[in-house]
Amino acid sequence: MESLMKKPYEATVRAMVASLERNLLPDLVVRRLTRILLASRLRAEYRPSAELQLSDLLGFVDELKRMPIAVETEKPKAQHYEVPTSFFKLVLGKNLKYRLFMLSCCYYPENSCTLDDAEDRMLEIYCTRAQVKDGQSILDVGCGWGSLSLFIAKKFKNCKVTGICNSATQKAHIEERCRELQLSNVNIIVADISKFEMEAAFDRVISIEMFEHMKNYKLLLKKLSSWMKEDALLFVHYFCHKNVTYHFEDINEDDWITRYFFTGGTMPSANLLLYFQDDVAVVNHWLVNGKHYAQTSEDWLKKMDENATVIRPIMESTYGRDEATKWTVYWRTFFIAVAELFGYNNGEEWMVAHFLFKKKFSKYRISSLMASTLRDR
Repeated sequence: MESLMKKPYEATVRAMVASLERNLLPDLVVRRLTRILLASRLRAEYRPSAELQLSDLLGFVDELKRMPIAVETEKPKAQHYEVPTSFFKLVLGKNLKYRLFMLSCCYYPENSCTLDDAEDRMLEIYCTRAQVKDGQSILDVGCGWGSLSLFIAKKFKNCKVTGICNSATQKAHIEERCRELQLSNVNIIVADISKFEMEAAFDRVISIEMFEHMKNYKLLLKKLSSWMKEDALLFVHYFCHKNVTYHFEDINEDDWITRYFFTGGTMPSANLLLYFQDDVAVVNHWLVNGKHYAQTSEDWLKKMDENATVIRPIMESTYGRDEATKWTVYWRTFFIAVAELFGYNNGEEWMVAHFLFKKKFSKYRISSLMASTLRDR
């Protein structure tokens, strides 16, 4: 019976997508359909009891520990970097707050706050919560177009900032901005974080919207901890759902976001990293209401519409004239979907989590400290 019902549903979805690609669906319809899909996702993920919900979470934790650090790393990279930097300069704020594969949440303390101001507010929050101080060595993992690396380098002139991105285009952009701003305290490395190794130790390690693209947090946190000094702190920002966890998988006709924008991704829960404290220990934990992300995406959409005539040639040169309309609509729909996701239930379902971790002492380090203490006595 379920398979019989599924066929007409998938046919309807295909028809709607075909209409979407021809730009025949009004935004109100796209938003309504998005909210219907979100409600369906919640029905599928929520369990009838707290006990079963916890069992699902623990099962997900065990599954992640059996996976590699990341999967399908090349496809999401292509999904987001086919569009040149010129597109993001037209759509994002002045800081180009765009991370590893994903656009990144800003912070709106009041309704009158502009996108540029909201970017700065969130960057300030990162520095405060990560306890960044002048003179520290900073590792910005998955630094994207360098919004945080550049912000720290400008604000803290004596900090040495190392950023890891996975795009030569991003590295070139950041280095160009460093020359324009006369910054000599930034070093950018192009690497796949899931495979990259180095011999270095930092005072602060910061990761903004990278964990959503990873799987095995046990191995990832072990790697990050190896780049931390003994008294270092790790700050992590990821988007999440307040309770449930799931993989972004391209299985059904309605898995549109996964197919075109987020292949291989993970939706963590707000508390998921608390189950991966083998090499780091939590110091603090914050939640940011999803309405901030929703407003961020609404502002991206607004800027895209305001620059439509300039963006059209970019889409044509990137995807071809025949595909330009489709991909313009895809990007607009992506921004709408992000806004509806994080605005759902007044921002109390999907949101942003911040974590602050300290490095755990190794067994060797603990033994050395104990021996030193005994000698001092």
